[in-house]
Amino acid sequence: MPVTLWHLFGGTLTLLLLLGGCGLFTQGPEVIPSATELYDKGEFELNRKRYEEARTNFRRIVERHPESSFAPRARFLMGEAFYREGEFDKAIKEFEAFMSFYPRHMIADLVQYRLAMSYYDQMKPVEQDQALTARALDHFKRLVKEYPESRYAPDGLARIDICRGRLAQKELWVANFYWNQGNLIAVRQRLEVILKDYPRTLVVPETLFLLAEVNAREGLAEDATKTFRRLAEEYPYTEWGRRAGQRLNAAVRR
Repeated sequence: MPVTLWHLFGGTLTLLLLLGGCGLFTQGPEVIPSATELYDKGEFELNRKRYEEARTNFRRIVERHPESSFAPRARFLMGEAFYREGEFDKAIKEFEAFMSFYPRHMIADLVQYRLAMSYYDQMKPVEQDQALTARALDHFKRLVKEYPESRYAPDGLARIDICRGRLAQKELWVANFYWNQGNLIAVRQRLEVILKDYPRTLVVPETLFLLAEVNAREGLAEDATKTFRRLAEEYPYTEWGRRAGQRLNAAVRR
């Protein structure tokens, strides 16, 4: 039998092909994009409202480049993506995580503001539970206290007033409910809370008028008169101030 090249080299060639073939099916090490690349991709997706894709890129920064200067901003923007979607509970978790890790970071005031807004944007109508309003108020107070020079502090102060007004409205709503039920003790308790805790809110005139009514109903005529007089003198241009004046004039004619 003649000796061919296959006989001489066939086994070697087969072995080389087999060994070479292994390389064809073996993946090389995964290339990890830099923090800068991931951040740019995340911002690109965020600006186009592709929130899940944006979070994926920001999350990879937090997980793979935790020491990068981009890591704090990436964590904030994960929350921001949830916030823009209206996923407030998830946004709150991300913002709280940021504040735990980076309370003195240069954008900490912005994150605290967004944390407060995540509660503020969920506030319920007056007749419903106001727990979210109370949480928003607490976080806006923290913003103003911890970051008084922040560009967000003035808006925080304005929203504090709104939250306080909503909580006062809730107390007055409950007081009126008890008034209609004839529970004068409960009415008085609610009204006194308003005058003590929310003295500069818009519901104070109505609160004073109802308090005067409670005094009158309980036979405390002198206290009722004093309250009507205070209301007429301090809030003469409100509906309740005018009504108090009418009550005082009617009492004089008797």
